[in-house]
Amino acid sequence: MKKRIVLAGGSGFLGQSLASYLMERGYMVTILTRGKTATNDQIEYIHWDGVRLEDEWASRIDESYAVINFTGKSVNCLYTKRNREEIISSRLASVQVLQEAILKSNNPPQVCIQAGSLAIFGDTTEICHEDSVHGIGFSVEVCEKWEAAFFKNDWPHTRKVLLRIGFALGKNGGALGPLQNLAKFKLGGTIGSGRQYISWLHMDDLNEMFVKAIENEHYEGIYNATGPNPVTNKEFMKTLRKVMNKGWAPPAPAPFVKLGAYIIMRADPSLALTGRNCIPKRLQAEGFQFLHTDLEEALRDIIE
Repeated sequence: MKKRIVLAGGSGFLGQSLASYLMERGYMVTILTRGKTATNDQIEYIHWDGVRLEDEWASRIDESYAVINFTGKSVNCLYTKRNREEIISSRLASVQVLQEAILKSNNPPQVCIQAGSLAIFGDTTEICHEDSVHGIGFSVEVCEKWEAAFFKNDWPHTRKVLLRIGFALGKNGGALGPLQNLAKFKLGGTIGSGRQYISWLHMDDLNEMFVKAIENEHYEGIYNATGPNPVTNKEFMKTLRKVMNKGWAPPAPAPFVKLGAYIIMRADPSLALTGRNCIPKRLQAEGFQFLHTDLEEALRDIIE
């Protein structure tokens, strides 16, 4: 019988990509979604609100081999008081209710993987590995509370893994989509100072990280889920323009980025103007083999 993987909050870009990847490897996939209960392309979707324990979705936890939690309000928004509260509460509530389901299971999953963020390191050009000091600011506060909630209690029969995910590059959306649109209209120049780092990785590598965390019982604790070769924003945008056959593009100074973020994108400008220089120290120590370590090659694989 096929093993079932439950993706909580798996309706977004990362979850959909991973669902396809898992099915290609012979797993059954159930996605817990705020949408309607349905079955599409052999993927089971079950409604949940990410807050309340309900029998329908909890029964799938009891039947699962692994649970992966992507749940959380998108940070791609203006950081109003209400949005800040929802960003934090959506993450903490999902961790709590999944914990309830797992601890009540007769046959609990052998592993629970929490999708986290490299934003815990704040805005820095210093090399960051798993044990590096945390940064400051709202995004750091979110990550610290999120991780603390996930690791607060012991789950006797379920291994815990948290992947701090970097700037994941994939087809048809995700973090790369908005930058491709800028380059397409000859606006893909350096953003802000251009010195902020982008800790990027290819979706193929990220999906394989999830599979390794599922299948390898030695994976436990916190991992920086990113590629081994972060680059500055200036280098990233230059490489993207090259791959898309676009010439020089005017830079976007910080004041214009802030104005555009607030008025047009309706998102906090820190998402574009800050960065971090992270490396996957623990994954490399575990012997993880990256398929994509060169930015130009990775972008060509995705775009061409």
